[in-house]
Parts: sequence; C-alpha cells; structure tokens
Amino acid sequence: MVISGPVGAGKSTLAARIAQLHEALHIRTHDLMEEHALAYGDGLAAERRAFQEYGDRLDQQTQGGWVAEGVARSLDEATRSVSPSELVIIDAVREHRQVERLREAFGARVTHVHLKAPHGVLAKRYLDRGNSSGMVELASYDEVASNRTEAAVSDLEADADLVIDTDRNSVRDVATRVAAGLGLYASRDDRLVDVLIGAQYGSEGKGNIAFYLAPEYDVLMRVGGPNAGHKVPLPTPYTHRLLPSGTQSNMDAAIVIGPGATLDGDLLLKEIAECSVDVDRLFIDPQAMIIEQEDLDTEQRLVTGIGSTGKGGGAAAARRILGRNADGVSTPVRLARDTPELRPYLKPSFDVLDRAFARGQRVLLEGTQGTALSIFHGHYPHVTSRDTTTAGTLAEAGIGSHRLRRTVIVARTYPIRVKNPEGATSGPMSQEISWQDIAVRSQVPLDELLRQEKGSVSHNQRRVAEFDWDLLRRAAELNGATDVALTFTDYLDVRNREARRYEQLTPSTIEFVEEVERVAGVPASLLGTRFDVRSVIDRRRW
Repeated sequence: MVISGPVGAGKSTLAARIAQLHEALHIRTHDLMEEHALAYGDGLAAERRAFQEYGDRLDQQTQGGWVAEGVARSLDEATRSVSPSELVIIDAVREHRQVERLREAFGARVTHVHLKAPHGVLAKRYLDRGNSSGMVELASYDEVASNRTEAAVSDLEADADLVIDTDRNSVRDVATRVAAGLGLYASRDDRLVDVLIGAQYGSEGKGNIAFYLAPEYDVLMRVGGPNAGHKVPLPTPYTHRLLPSGTQSNMDAAIVIGPGATLDGDLLLKEIAECSVDVDRLFIDPQAMIIEQEDLDTEQRLVTGIGSTGKGGGAAAARRILGRNADGVSTPVRLARDTPELRPYLKPSFDVLDRAFARGQRVLLEGTQGTALSIFHGHYPHVTSRDTTTAGTLAEAGIGSHRLRRTVIVARTYPIRVKNPEGATSGPMSQEISWQDIAVRSQVPLDELLRQEKGSVSHNQRRVAEFDWDLLRRAAELNGATDVALTFTDYLDVRNREARRYEQLTPSTIEFVEEVERVAGVPASLLGTRFDVRSVIDRRRW
C-alpha cells in the first residue's frame, strides 16, 4: 500500500492504524531519507524544510527511484519476520515518479491510496499538530505548500487506485475503506466458527469435548460468566470458570472473552495466573461486565429459591440494563475498560475476530450451561440469566451467523441438575431416577458416581434423570445442530471405558447412539467414554 496526499491529510494516522489492525510492515520515507543521508554523509537537519529539499534532491538524482530502492532494502532486512504475502505500507510518496518506480519494482501488488482534505482543514490540522511530528515545523501551512513538490502532490489523485477525503470520514472510516479496498477483510462466504452448546441442563461434559477439539483452532472463545465450571482432563483435573476449556490443550491459540461476558475480576486474574496465560495471548473486550459484591449479595436468595450458584452473573446483567441511567442502581456499572488490572488485556473482540477471519483462522466458540436453562427457552423461573442457545452465544461473542460452520450440541446419556442441600428445587426434569439406578445399570460403583457427580461450581450433589429424547429434539432444532457430542457413555455400561473405536462400544450403546442420531436428525460425531485425555471417539467427517 503506497500512500500519498498533502501534509495534514492523515497519511501517518492511516498507516499506523492499518499497521496495528492488520500487522503490516510500516515503512516511512522519512526514515528512508535519514538512512540515505547517514549512508552518504549528507547533513540532514530535523526540519520540515530540510526534508522537503532533501527529498527533491533525491528525486532529481534517482528519477524517483530512491523510495523503491529503500523499500527493497527494508524488505530484505525484514525477510526473517515478514513473509512476501504480508502487507507493506509505504508512508508516503510525494511524486508521480516515485509511484512509477514502485510499480516497476513490485508490479500489480502495489495499491496506491491518496488522501485529501480542503485547504482550510489542512491548514488548521497543521497548526494543531505543533512539533508533534518530531521535527521543527514551518510557521504556517502556506509555507509548507510553497515547496514545488508539495504543491503538486494533489496531482497524484489521478493516479491513485483509491481516493478518500479525510474531512468527510472519521479515522475508523478511512481505515475501513482502505482495508476493504485492499481486500484485507474475510469473504462473507468464509465459515470459520464452530460452536459448542449444551443440549440439556449444563454439566454435559463440554469441557472435555472442548479440550479435545481445541488443538484444531487458532482462536478459542468462551461466553457467559463464572457460574459455569468446565472441567478438563489434565493430569490434575482443572475447572475453568471464565477462560475457554482448551486454554491449556492449545497453548498457541489466542483466547478471547467477548462483550457479553460477566466477569469476576479476582477469579479471572487467578485463572490467568494458574493457566500461565501471557498478556499477548488473551484479549478481553472492553465492554465485558464486572461482577460486584452487590451482585453476589443479591443472588444469595436465589441459591435457596431456585438452586442458583449465586455467583452474581445474573444480578450483574440486570444491573447493566438498569444502570444505563445512573439513578437506576446503587452500585455504578463497571465494565472491563474501567478496571485497571484488566487494562493490559483489553482489545475489542470485533477487531481480534476480524483479523482472524481475514487470515482464514478457525474459531471455537464455547457456550456455557445448557439449552434447557435458557431464560427464554427453559422452564421459568428455574433458568439462568441469559440465552444459552447458539443464537444467544453468537450474540454475546459478537459473531455473525454467516461465520457459523458447525454447531455441536453436547448431551450426556443421563441429564443432571444440581440438588440444593437446603431443600430448594433447581427445576424439573423428565423421569428423575437415582444414582443407585445408574450404578445397577452401568456397573459403575455407586460411591464413584456420588463422588464425581457434584456441581463443579456449587459442589452440591446432582440429581439425575432418564435421557430426555424430546429435549434432545428441541435442542437440535433450537440450536441448528449439525452434530451431537454424546458424553458419559460409560454410564450406559462401564465396559465402554475400554472402547477406543466405535465398534468397541457395547451393542446396546451402539443402538443408543443410532437412536440419538435419528431423533436429533444429525450424526453423533463425538462420543465420550470417560473423563480422560483419550476419552473421545471421533467419528467426524469434518
């Protein structure tokens, strides 16, 4: 990308923004002139007029070729860190001959962007900038424009591939138009996002499945809040409350927390430290909501009322709505952008995802809780504070439905809900049974079941029920399922723990899987046999 335009048109601002958003190599002709002067022993004062005159002399001596030569040198020096396919920004050219020599050297890869603005606007911008450019500036814009080359810069508009009036566009508008003109954005047809959604009441084993899938993705993203725990099969099992479950199974993937998240700041920082997440790997959207002590206090009555985990996510979400008017809440709304401890991680998730999509990178979006806990589609009032379906998950993440490739709903062979020890019901389930029933059917020891089947956040004993076929069908339809991940097949028969291939499952289990596929209308592509790093039988065709 070669930028031209008069002084004050916004060339350096554009170059810096594009370089930041799209990780381009930013080459300044100002620096090329300094390098040339140093190499040839020419004196070059840090003054606007001196640079104008030195550039004119170089153009005359090289017929404008010094810019192309300097760019070639810079690229040679950068070959270890910049691949030929990456974007290079040349900031900026002042003469038609400079553009011609660049086109001769780099051919059709050169895109010439010309920025302009009315004379009065340019003059005001020049006065406002003072000496912020790092050199001694002239007294007025008219003095700048008195240079013969500078006065003719506007003639480059006719040669340019893209011309933008920066007086009629914001900084973001200019960068957006240029990026679109350079083809830096992903095609709308690129479906790069796979979503993992709970099909029942949560605790379906999403963590285990996400941990298994994570190495295939470039970006891992999770929504929701700290009220959901996703346990992963590390040598010492670990429960993620806010970070994606694949954080430690794919250490190279970027981690994103979207604008719809509700965050416990202390818990998040603790999890970041425990998982050794570097600051340049995690991106937290500035719009994410912070849970306050008031939210935790507010939810305590829900613990005994509907079996809530009481972690403050719902109260924080409500306060976010009411807090649009400061008089509507007693504790002011605090977002991630207002939290100093999170400042090093802040970056709009839209920008992170936009860059990932432009590079063709794949994203695993991990939902939390389950479809039957959706505030809209669950059995009210025994529901969570958010929509837990694909649509709600995409909305919280800030991802358009056109990016969606696969939707994997996770269902366990016996759905569970938390049992509150204080007597509160956590909501209805179809055909509730006992863990003794599961132990007899599966031959998994009862004490093992009772030990394992406790809420990963509440630590309360779970209730269990027969597989809900009608709920499976609803979940598949509500979420637009393309696949089912069926977990806890060992609860059908403990012998399934030894299975490494589909045909090694017991015959009755295979019949169960086939029935799941008929009812859901999609393949059961992933089968969990136990809680272990090698617990997934992978039947995918994608």
